[in-house]
Amino acid sequence: MEICCSSSPSCFESALDYLDWIGKTFHYLRDVIYELKTEVRLLQSFDLYLTKCTWRRRNHKTCLEQDEEEKDVISSRIQDLIIRRMQGLEFVCSEYLIHSSSPDSSQIGREVTRFREAIKLFFETHIKEWCINFLLEYYWLRDPELVIDFIDSVAETLAKMKRFRLGRLGKKLMLLKSFVRFAMLRGVLGQQLIDFLIHAEVVAINALHLASIWYFHTDNEVRNETELQISRLIDKKINPGDPQVRETYIHVLTAAYSARSSDTSALEKNKHLVADFMECHVHNIKELLISCTDILVPIMNQMLKLLEGLRFLTILLRHQKMFKELCHEMKNLIGVVACDAAVVIFSLSVNQIKEGLAEETDLALFHLLKVLKFVRAEVTDPVTSFSPFGFPRTNELGSMDFLLQNLKELESCNEADDSIAFPKDQIHTVLEDLVFLRSFLVKIADQHNWDGKLQALWSRVTEVAHRAEFVIDSIVVGDKHEYLERVARDIQLLRTEALETYDSTRHDCGAQRTNQKSFHINSKRSIPVLNEVLVGLDDEVKTIIHSLTRGSKLLDFVSIVGMAGLGKTTLANRVCNDQLILSHFHILARCTVSQVYSMHSLLVQLLCSISSRSPDEYLEMDENDLAYKLYKLLKGNRYLIFLDDVWEIKAWNLVKSSLPDDANGSRILFTSRIQLQFKPDSMAQHLRHLTDEESWKLLQKKLFGKEGFPPTLGKVGSQIAKLCRGLPLTIVLVAGILANTAEDSWEEVAKSLTSSIVLDDENCRKTLELSYSHLSDDLKSCLLYFGAFKENEDVPVRRLSWLWISEGFVRKTEGKILEDAADDYLKDLVDRSLVMVSDKRTMGGAKACRLHDLVHEFCVKKAKEENFLHVLHSRNDCFILTGTSNPLRICDRSARNLMIRESMLEFPNIRSLLLFQEDDLGFWLPKLLRVLDLGELEFGAYFPMEVFLLAHLRYLALRLNLIDSIPTAIANLSRLQTFLLRGGYFTYCLLPKTIWNIKTLRHLWTTNPATGFIFPVEYLEVSPGLDHLDTLSLAIDSSSQSLQKILTKLPNIRRLSCNMRKSREEATRIGERILVFDCLSQLESLTLRFLYGYGFKFPLNLKKLTLFYNKQPWSEISTIGKLPKLEVLKLLDDSVVGEEWEMKEGEFPSLRVLKLSNLWNLRSWTASSDNFPCLEKLVVRNCENLEEVPSCLGECPTLEMIEVKRCRESVASSVKQVQQEQIDMGNEVLKILIEMCANARRS
Repeated sequence: MEICCSSSPSCFESALDYLDWIGKTFHYLRDVIYELKTEVRLLQSFDLYLTKCTWRRRNHKTCLEQDEEEKDVISSRIQDLIIRRMQGLEFVCSEYLIHSSSPDSSQIGREVTRFREAIKLFFETHIKEWCINFLLEYYWLRDPELVIDFIDSVAETLAKMKRFRLGRLGKKLMLLKSFVRFAMLRGVLGQQLIDFLIHAEVVAINALHLASIWYFHTDNEVRNETELQISRLIDKKINPGDPQVRETYIHVLTAAYSARSSDTSALEKNKHLVADFMECHVHNIKELLISCTDILVPIMNQMLKLLEGLRFLTILLRHQKMFKELCHEMKNLIGVVACDAAVVIFSLSVNQIKEGLAEETDLALFHLLKVLKFVRAEVTDPVTSFSPFGFPRTNELGSMDFLLQNLKELESCNEADDSIAFPKDQIHTVLEDLVFLRSFLVKIADQHNWDGKLQALWSRVTEVAHRAEFVIDSIVVGDKHEYLERVARDIQLLRTEALETYDSTRHDCGAQRTNQKSFHINSKRSIPVLNEVLVGLDDEVKTIIHSLTRGSKLLDFVSIVGMAGLGKTTLANRVCNDQLILSHFHILARCTVSQVYSMHSLLVQLLCSISSRSPDEYLEMDENDLAYKLYKLLKGNRYLIFLDDVWEIKAWNLVKSSLPDDANGSRILFTSRIQLQFKPDSMAQHLRHLTDEESWKLLQKKLFGKEGFPPTLGKVGSQIAKLCRGLPLTIVLVAGILANTAEDSWEEVAKSLTSSIVLDDENCRKTLELSYSHLSDDLKSCLLYFGAFKENEDVPVRRLSWLWISEGFVRKTEGKILEDAADDYLKDLVDRSLVMVSDKRTMGGAKACRLHDLVHEFCVKKAKEENFLHVLHSRNDCFILTGTSNPLRICDRSARNLMIRESMLEFPNIRSLLLFQEDDLGFWLPKLLRVLDLGELEFGAYFPMEVFLLAHLRYLALRLNLIDSIPTAIANLSRLQTFLLRGGYFTYCLLPKTIWNIKTLRHLWTTNPATGFIFPVEYLEVSPGLDHLDTLSLAIDSSSQSLQKILTKLPNIRRLSCNMRKSREEATRIGERILVFDCLSQLESLTLRFLYGYGFKFPLNLKKLTLFYNKQPWSEISTIGKLPKLEVLKLLDDSVVGEEWEMKEGEFPSLRVLKLSNLWNLRSWTASSDNFPCLEKLVVRNCENLEEVPSCLGECPTLEMIEVKRCRESVASSVKQVQQEQIDMGNEVLKILIEMCANARRS
C-alpha cells in the first residue's frame, strides 16, 4: 500500500486505512493502533484548517510574505510527518510478511511507538498557543460550508478519544454547526453571519487545541487545568455564558426573523436542519436542569413544559407525513418558534433558574409556551384523534370502575394549581351520570350480547366513558376545557336513553333467558376432541387407575388437570376403557359439562350413557324426575361417573344429590383446566407435557398409523415433533398441516413452524377461545397482558402484579391489599392451566411464570383484535399508522426510533408504553401515560426529565448508569405507585426530600440487590409518611438513629431489602449499634447486606430472613431462632462467622426452608429433634469445612428435600444416613441431591 503524497486528505485517509489493516492483522496492537489513529486524526483536523483558511488582513502593514509561508510550512511538515512515518511502518510490516518463516512482530510495535512519539513531539514544538493566536488573528475560513466541515472534523476527532469531557465538548460543537445551518436556512446574511462564523471557527480551533493538550499530557495538574478551560469554553463560548457571545447569538436570531420568507419550500426541504437545531436546545435545557440541584417549583415546571414542547416539535419536523399536511401558516410559525425558543434558552442561566427569571425572559417564556401549546393542540386533539371503533373491548366494566375511582379521587383533591379554573362542578356531574350508566351496564350485562339494541347502547356508553376519561385527564395536564362540555352533554343524553331502553327491553330479556335454557339442554360439546391416540403417560394411567380402584370405600374424587390441548379427555377415556376399570365398576356413566350447561342436560347425558337410550326420550321429563331416575339406577351399584371439561364446582352441585354414596368404592372422575377442590384430600393428577420422544411417536402415529414413518423423513419429522413443545393438541394440528404438504416441503414447514401457524387452525383457536371466554373480565385483561412479554420469557411475578395494579386491572378486595389480590388473580390463571409457574418462591407462590407458546400467540392476536395491546415487531409493522384503532397500550419489542416517533404523534392518547430493546429516547412522551417501562434504554449523563410531566404516571421503570440521585421534580408524579430502577453501576441512589409528597407510592425497588435508595433525613419530623409503601430497596448510613426515623414513616412495609452504604469504619461489633426493625409490624420478608458489626431487633411476624456478608456471631442466629413465624432463613456469603453452630432447644418452631451457602468457617453443626418440627427443605452449598448435617434431621417428619453442593464427602454421607432413617420411618417422599462432593453421587 502506497501513501499518497499529492494531497492532504488522501495522505491522511490512506494512513488511517493502513492502520486499520494493522489493527485487524496484529490483534495485540489493536489498542495502541486505536490511539495512534486518534492522534493522526488530531493532525488531520489541524491540517484541514491550515489548508482551507485564507488571509483576512490584506491591507495590514504587517502583512509579510513570510507569515503566509509559515502557515504553509506547518501544513507541509504535518503531511511530511505522516508520509515518512507511514513509509517506515509499511517497511517493517513488509519485512515481517516476507520473513514470515521466523516471524518477529516486535519491530512493528516499536515503529508504532516511534510514530506516536513523533506526533507528540510535533504538537509540543509546533502547535503552541502563539501559533493558534497567530492563525486566529490573521486567517479565517469565512465560507459557512468550510466552517461546518471543520467543526465536523473536530467533533469526530473528539468523539474518537473516548473521554467523557472531550466527548461532551464534541457534542456541544454540534450546536454551533446546527446554528450555522439554521442561520443559512433562514437567510441570514451580512455582518451578523460573518461575526457568528468567526466565533464558531474560534471555538472549534480552541477546542481542538485544548483536546490535544489534555491528550498528550499525563501530568494531572495540567490535565485538571485543561479540563477547567474546556468547561469555561463550553459554558462561556458555546452555551453562552459570555454576554458578548450571547449578543452575537441574539443578533443572528434577530436577523433570522427579518430575513424569513413567506415561501416555506426551503423549510419543507430542510426541516431536518431545524429539528437538529431544536434537538440541541433540548439537550441544553436538560443540562441546565441537571446542573441546578435546587429549583423553584414553578420554574421547574416551565422548563419541563418547554422541554416537552421542543421535543414534540422536533419529532413533528421529522415526521414526513404529518408535517406535509400542516398548513402554510403553521409551517411558518414553527420556523418562528425555533427562533423564539433559541432566544429564550440563550437568555437563561443557572442563577436565573435557581433564583427566578428576569422579567423579560419570563414574559418571552410565557409567550413561547402558549405558542407551543397551540401548535400541539392543532396537531393532536384528545377528542378528535379518536376513531369511532378504536376503544379497547376487554374488561369494559373494569375500565369504567377504574375511571370512576379516579374521578372520585380527583373530585376530592386540589389537582390543579390556582391559575387554572378547574371544572370541578362539571366533573361532579359527569361522575354522577357515569355511576348511573355503570349500574345500567351491570343490569344488561347478561342480555346485551343477545340483543342488538342493547349491544349498540352498551358500545356507546363504554365509548363515551373512554372519551370522558381522556378529556378530563387532558384537563389535569393543562389542556383545554371546551371538550368536557360536549362529552358531558353526550353522557346526559345516554343516561336518558338508557332509562327508556332498559324499561322497554326487560320483558324481551326475560324471554331470551328462557330460550337460553332450552338451548343449553340441546347444546353439544364445542371443544375440538383429539383423536383417541395416547402416547406415553403409562405411569399416569396406572396412578389414576390405582386411585380409582383402591383406597377409601366412601365416594371419592379423582381429577385430571391441565391446560387446553394436553389430552386430558384422551387420558380419561383410556382409563375408563381399561379392562381393570370395566371389571371393577358395575356402572360407568359419562357426560361433558363444558362452560354452557344446565342440570337438565347433565342428567340426560348421564342417563343416556347408562341406558343407551336416545336423549329425546328424556326431554319432556323435569329435573326432579330425571334426578330420581338416575339415583335409582345407581343405588346399590359401584359406579364411576366421568365428568369431562368441568369449569366450576357449581356443575357438581347440580348432580351430586342424584349420586348415592353406598360406601362401596364408587368414584367421580373429572377433567378440568382448573384445579377444583371438591374435597380437601381429593387426588389431582396434573397432566404433564409429552417428552420429545413421546411427541415424535405421537406424530408418527397420527400421520402413518401402523405403517411406520419413512426413513427419509425421520430427521425432519423428529425436528418438527420437538417444535410442538410436548402439547398433544399442537402435534395433532401440525400433523394435519403435514398431511396436506408434499414430503419434499417438510423442511420448509420445520423452518417456518411457529405457534402462529398452529393458531391458524380453527380447532385450536376454538379451544383457546373457549378458555378465554370463560374468564372473568378482570382475568381476561390480566391474561392478555402477557402478550406484552416475549414468547418463552419467564415473567417475574412481582413486576407483573405491579403492572396489573398500575393498569387498574386488580380490584380492591375487602381484607386484602392489592398485591395479594393480584396474587389471587395469577393463581386463578394457573389453576385454569393458562399460565405455567416456572419458578416458585421459598415462602410459597409463584416467583416467575410463563405461557405456553400457543397461549402466548393467542394472547398477542386476541389483544390486537380487542384493541387491548399492540405489539411492534419492526419498522415494517405499520398497522398503527394505517388502522382505525386508538392504541392505548404499545409494546415495542424490536422496533427502533422511527416507528415510535410516528406512533407517538399519530396517537397522543397512549396510556402504556413498554420497551424491551436498548434505544435512544428520541421521541416525545404522550402526557397521558400511566405506565412507562423504558426497558434496557440506559441513562448515563442525566435523568430523563421528560417523565416528570407525566402527571398520570403510575408505573415507571428505567435503567440508570452513574446517576446517584433523583431530581426533586419527581414530586410532580403525584400518582406514582411503582418506581423500578434497573442498572448496577451505582451503589445507592439518593431520593429528594420531595419523595415524601408522593403518597401513592407502593414500590421503590432496584433490580440489583446490592443497591438501594437513600431517603433524605432532613425535616423528617414534619414530613408525611408513605403509608402505602409495600416494597423497598433501602440503603442506609452508619447511623441507626436515622434508620429508626425513616422506618417510622414507612409503617406498612412488607418486603424490605436493606444495604449498608460503603463506610470507612472498621467492621467491629459495638454493643450500642443495634438496628431496630421491630417497629415494622407488617414486615414479612427482610434481606440484610453488608451490615458488619450490628445487632438487630426483628418484628415477631417476620416470615423470611436473608443475610449476606453481615459476619454475625452464631449467638445472633439463636436470637433469630426465637422468631415464632419465621418460615425461611437464608444464611449466605459470610453472613455468620464462627466454627460452631450449637442450636438451643425450641429454636425455629415454624421454619420450612433453611439455606446455608458460602459459610467458610462453619465446621460443627449440632441440633436436637425439636429444633426443626416443620422443616421441608435444607440446602447446603460451599460450606467446605462443615463436617456433617445434624443426625436429628432423620427424625424430622416434614422433610421433603435436601440439596448438598461443594461440601465434604462426610456431609454427603450424613445426608444419605438421614435419608435412610427417613425411609425406616416410612417417609419415602424425601429426595436428596448431592453434587460435587468427593466420591458422592446424586440420589
